[in-house]
Amino acid sequence: MNQRFFKLASAAIIGWTALTAQAAGLPGPIVTTEWLAANLDKVQIVDVRSNVKSMTSAPEFDTDAKSGKKTLSEVGGHIAGSLLLNAKTMRVERQVGDLKVKYLIPEKAAWEKIAQADGIEAGKPIVLVPVGMEVADVDDALRAYWQFKVYGEDNIAVLDGGMAAWLSEGRAFDQTAQAAKTGNWMALSDRSANYLAGSDDVAKAITDKSASLVDARDIKSFLGLGKRDYVSAYGHLPQAQNFPPELMTKSASGALKFMSTNTYTALLQAQGVNPEKPVISYCNSGHLAAGPWFITSEVLGKPARLYDGSLHQWTLEKHALEGAVPLN
Repeated sequence: MNQRFFKLASAAIIGWTALTAQAAGLPGPIVTTEWLAANLDKVQIVDVRSNVKSMTSAPEFDTDAKSGKKTLSEVGGHIAGSLLLNAKTMRVERQVGDLKVKYLIPEKAAWEKIAQADGIEAGKPIVLVPVGMEVADVDDALRAYWQFKVYGEDNIAVLDGGMAAWLSEGRAFDQTAQAAKTGNWMALSDRSANYLAGSDDVAKAITDKSASLVDARDIKSFLGLGKRDYVSAYGHLPQAQNFPPELMTKSASGALKFMSTNTYTALLQAQGVNPEKPVISYCNSGHLAAGPWFITSEVLGKPARLYDGSLHQWTLEKHALEGAVPLN
């Protein structure tokens, strides 16, 4: 064998082995509080929330007058050493053709700058921590997860139950303001074709039924009883099935946790979604859509993409919706 080829092949094998071993550092796309507590020194914790001030405030608990039992009512503080990813600034406005579309994934270089400014390092497992009290804040973390996956990051997981579960279990927390830190995280690739859907992909799915369209909004929005102000029509995408936020999680001691693969498969089927068929998830702006995408792609291991522009972009482009019920 040519010596140069042997060296290149050996280097490739060593690199692949290192990446595989690194990815194996996380047990899967979801980690428990018990696992994280035992592995704090092996991962970088990235807290994803929009209420930045709550990072340094004390958590609040309600106390039952009879039993004395305390129940978490407001998340405060953070796991010691956590980095912060502000959910309000991780999506941006971008030019799509002649239109300006809000709430989209940043371009690769811009996402690298955001991750680096938040102190995120390359080559170290990332555990994303949602607030964990409402589906919307769980979806903040799942949206961040999706953006990292689009740009090649596989060494990543989400904390089941989020900060709410951590606090409800009486685990230690910190209220110290974080010192500024610059990370060196870099995108490993651009996998938009695997994980991101555009309007053309949605139109194709409607025409040839090549993918199941999954609407992640509440049932009232799905049926056109209401809409967000940046969506200019009522109803849902043609042929779409509804997988509303309340089907995403279960409540456990005030924290929202994920369910089993069997449960999610059954729930998707009950909502008319074939989990064996590729999925394109959407919502108003690509936020709640991260939930069904995560369940389908990461938990069930099935092909799934997220329609980033969602109904904001679809209706900006003057495409039609259907299924709106009469309002009078």
